[in-house]
Amino acid sequence: MKDFSKIQKEIENLRQKSKDTVGYGYQVEFIKRNDQKIGEQSFPERIFFEANNDYLEFIQKEKEYEKFIRVTNTIISEIPELKEWIIKRPQKVIDNFEKMDDLLKVCKFFIHNPKPDLYIRELPLDISTKFIEENKATIRMLLDILVEEHINKDENTFEKRFNLKYDEKLIRIRILDDQLAQKLFFGINDLSIPHSQFVSLNIPCEKVFVLENLTNFSNIFNFLTLPNLTDSIAIFGKGFQIGLLKNAHWLSDKQIIYWGDIDAHGFQILSQIRGGYFPKTCSCMMDFETFYEFEDLSITGIDTTVTELAHLTQDEHQLFTQLLERNEKNRLEQEKIPHPYAMKKIIGAMREQH
Repeated sequence: MKDFSKIQKEIENLRQKSKDTVGYGYQVEFIKRNDQKIGEQSFPERIFFEANNDYLEFIQKEKEYEKFIRVTNTIISEIPELKEWIIKRPQKVIDNFEKMDDLLKVCKFFIHNPKPDLYIRELPLDISTKFIEENKATIRMLLDILVEEHINKDENTFEKRFNLKYDEKLIRIRILDDQLAQKLFFGINDLSIPHSQFVSLNIPCEKVFVLENLTNFSNIFNFLTLPNLTDSIAIFGKGFQIGLLKNAHWLSDKQIIYWGDIDAHGFQILSQIRGGYFPKTCSCMMDFETFYEFEDLSITGIDTTVTELAHLTQDEHQLFTQLLERNEKNRLEQEKIPHPYAMKKIIGAMREQH
């Protein structure tokens, strides 16, 4: 056997660090073997830890283990439903040793109040006001187990998933009829309303203008300069956020007039409104006449892979297709259309709807 002296040194090193020598750690079982050159010698056959304490002391984790047992016993005692989570995710328990008391407070609150309908910082809990916000990933993991039957499973936003209030998107409305503004809002004619309140409105008007703002905030001036119109309101649509209007069922019996940019995305939004929400929506200034009238003001738009839109009129789809075929100057923005022309078209659209 070559280099036996080196092997002997390693075996002795193993023996010197074993439990038999230092009083804790691993133990070594030896077996005797005969070798033609060196005769009978003892070799390690098995290395093992006789007890948990031997192993924990060897890896210097006794205190952490004791704390793990103490914390897990507390969790199981207070919320036994988390036992399987502990078994599957022990490292998560270790990572949250110092936070566990507050995590359990949050869990117990939601068990008894699965639909709080409060803002996070309103929750009546004796914890830091930022604790939930700073530990959403861990709390989500726990609440998905504990209040599974109450969560909104299609929602990924923490607040929406667990029935909390949140900083909602605001929908801006202009009341274009002064009498209507006076009757409903004490003369206030420009309002921004949280989405959840907007969908439950029921403004008694006939017509609703929806104006787009996809990328250029100057479109707001078109919204602000709409003329006074009887029985009419206007909504600032914010491009593809138009989906926020989806659940506003009170709009279903209104005549909706959509004015967006003349470009691929503007027609996609128009098709989205008609196909998903309000099928009778009319477009305004999204036609060949307007585009060619101000073609010299057009710019190059953003590319899209969408080539077919199911909810456009024949003329609208033809214009959409022609814009797609252009490599440049295929986007006419709302704000490029002169105000007198826009007002004339809007008033004309109103007359056509009567």
